[in-house]
This record gives sequence, structure tokens and C-alpha cells, in this order.
Amino acid sequence: MAFFKKLKDRLFNSSSKIDEGLEAIVSDGGQVEAADSGPVIETPAPAVSEPEALDPKVARAEADAQEAALGRARSERELQDREKAEAKAKEAQAAAAKAQEDAAKAAEATPPPAELLRTTITPAVPVLDEAPKPAPLKRGILDRLMGRGADAEVVRRVLDDAMLEQLEELLIASDMGVDTALRVTANMAEGRLGKKLSVHEIKTLMSDEIARIMEPVAKPLPLYAKTPQVVLVVGVNGSGKTTTIGKLASQFKGAGKKVVIAAGDTFRAAAVEQLQVWGERAGVPVLTAPQGSDPASLAFDAMVRAEADGADLLMIDTAGRLQNRGDLMEELAKIVRVIRKKDPDAPHNTLLVLDATTGQNAINQVKVFQEISDVSGLVMTKLDGTAKGGVLVALADKFGLPIHAIGVGEQIDDLQAFDPQEFADALTGLDR
Repeated sequence: MAFFKKLKDRLFNSSSKIDEGLEAIVSDGGQVEAADSGPVIETPAPAVSEPEALDPKVARAEADAQEAALGRARSERELQDREKAEAKAKEAQAAAAKAQEDAAKAAEATPPPAELLRTTITPAVPVLDEAPKPAPLKRGILDRLMGRGADAEVVRRVLDDAMLEQLEELLIASDMGVDTALRVTANMAEGRLGKKLSVHEIKTLMSDEIARIMEPVAKPLPLYAKTPQVVLVVGVNGSGKTTTIGKLASQFKGAGKKVVIAAGDTFRAAAVEQLQVWGERAGVPVLTAPQGSDPASLAFDAMVRAEADGADLLMIDTAGRLQNRGDLMEELAKIVRVIRKKDPDAPHNTLLVLDATTGQNAINQVKVFQEISDVSGLVMTKLDGTAKGGVLVALADKFGLPIHAIGVGEQIDDLQAFDPQEFADALTGLDR
């Protein structure tokens, strides 16, 4: 998918740190082996029964005999090579002597010019021993890990307690949280302790475990038969609520749905103007109110208007508010109460938009907003910034709320449905 190729490219801060961390972990105590030295799960060789086992003395005698035979063969080859080299050297000496003799005769017959007197004839010096072969170029650890070069080597390290602790620290540093990091590494180690693993094999295991955690929460925004379906969008300041509403409205409009937007952020003029730009681009009406007016009243009026127009979706923007501001959170609770006076089942969806750059603070945001407004799903934005990305895994593991979409930019196609396996591959830097 083109979107997740873009995600992998833009999620550089996270995947590159995991890449570098895994390479350092495996290199620390790892050993270079052939790339095709065996699968991750090794199959033990069948045990040899006692009657078939060789006597140690007999085995040692056979080994000594083989070693002696090899030594004799090497000596014979070395002797033949030396004889050939000496013969060639004698031929070279004879040729050099003949050349010197001819040159001396010519010099006696004709006086040489002055410039030739300054020239010294150096006889060829035979080389009896074979010239040393140039040392092979040493390949870096990245070349060995990627299997470059003729030998196609790879570094593997035994999965033990020390390595698991290092993997846990790496995942915690990527904002995955302690509990989730422990769960991922424990599942990775199950049945594999004592096995040798490469960086690519660890990435595969890690990506699969992350995808397994996130698979149950990868759900699209549900659409209901009852109209208008009210979608309330909440979040802290600067999380990307307004842009997300514009993108979703445009996508639903393109899918044949009749959409109405309510600019409920009545305190920030820029938010209203931004929604109006998206509305014009998508052909979606945007309902506004004078700056500073009651957002709850606007939400109620928007529901009446959407019902009269036969709209399928009503998307209500709200002002950004920090989760620790009790007065602002109470204002959000008031919007929910007013909406439910018009329709007891509304809002049918409450989307919490999270900024991926906030890291572990996103967990506190989900907890508070869920208590106030019954959050039904998440949208994660700004994964193209300085986000480490792992917090999305922690959210899925802790709350189990549906993740409807993720965003990696400002363009309309930079907000797409969430795919757990593609996200896990991008997060770990895995190239399957």
C-alpha cells in the first residue's frame, strides 16, 4: 500500500531508533554466521543410540589418520609448486644472463650515447615464494546483517535474559510503556529462549507480536442506518481535530455520503476558517456561529439543520482543551448533554484525536476524555513528526478502543484506515 510505504518512510524517528537499537543489541555478544545457517527454531538432531556410538579411541585414531593424510597431500602439493617455481626462476635467470651478454657485446661494438650511460640495466630477480594474496575487504556490520557480499553472513545472538532486558528497554524508549513492552518481549521469548536470532528475525517476531495486540482494535468508523449520524470530535489543543474533520468529511463525501460540518470551536477564528476551506474543497456545508457564542447551542442547531437537510453524517468540531482543565472539560460534558436532548443516542461516535508527539501523555488524555464524553474511537495524527509511534501500541493494549485512522501529513490521502500489520512493520522498520 502506497500510504504505508509513506508511513514507513516518514516514521523515521521511531523505526530508525529501533533499527539501530536492535543492531547494537544483537552485535553485543552476537556471532557472525552464514545467512543460511538455519531457521529461527532449530530442530535438534536425533540422538545416537549407545550401540551405534563409536569408541573414542577408534574415532581419535581415524581423525589422526585423516589429518596425517591431509598433511601429506599438502606437503606433496607444496613440493610440486616449489619445483615449478624454481624451474621458472632458472629460466628467468638464463634469459637475463643472455640479455646481459648480448648487451655487453653490443656495447663493445658501438660506443653508447651519453644518455644511455646513465641507464642501469637491472636483471630480473626471480621470486621463489608465491606473492602474498591481498587480504579480503572487511565488510561492515550492516553489510553482514543485510547479507551483502559473496559470503552472505549474518550476525546472530542467543536470546537470553540479558538480551530480553535490552529489548524491553528499547521498546520502553519508543513510548510503548512498561506493561506493553514486557508483554511483547515475553511473547517473543516464548519457546525461543536459548535460540540464536538475527536482527531480521527479531524484527519479524516483534512486528508480529505488535500486530497481534493491535489487530482487535483496527476497526473503521461504523456507519448506522439512522440519520443523521452525529460524530463528535474531541481532543487537546493542536492535536489536529479540525484537519481530521476536514479530511474525513471529504472522504465520506467522496464515498457518496451527505455530510454537514458544525464549527463548534467558537473561540478560535482560525479553526472556523480552516473548516470552511475544507468544506469548499469537498462541497460540504459548514455551520458556524458568532465568535464566543455557546458551542452547545451550535451543536443543537446543527442537529436540527442536518435532520432537515437529510444529511447522513453530522461532524461536530470542538475547541481544544487540556485534560487537566476542569472548567473546559465541564463545557464538553455540557455539549454532550445538549446533544442527547435532541437524540438520546447521540453522539453516535465520539472520536478522540491524539497527537502522536505527546508520547505517554496520550494515555492520560484517553482516560480523562473517556470519562467525560464516552470516547468510542481514536484517530492518531502527526506520525510523520518526532513521534516514536509506540504509544499507539500502549493505547491499544491498555484501553482496547477502536483505532479508526492514522495520519502522516497534511494532504487528504495522508489520513487512512488503520492497518495493524502494516503499522507494525513500519514501526519496527521491517522490510518483508
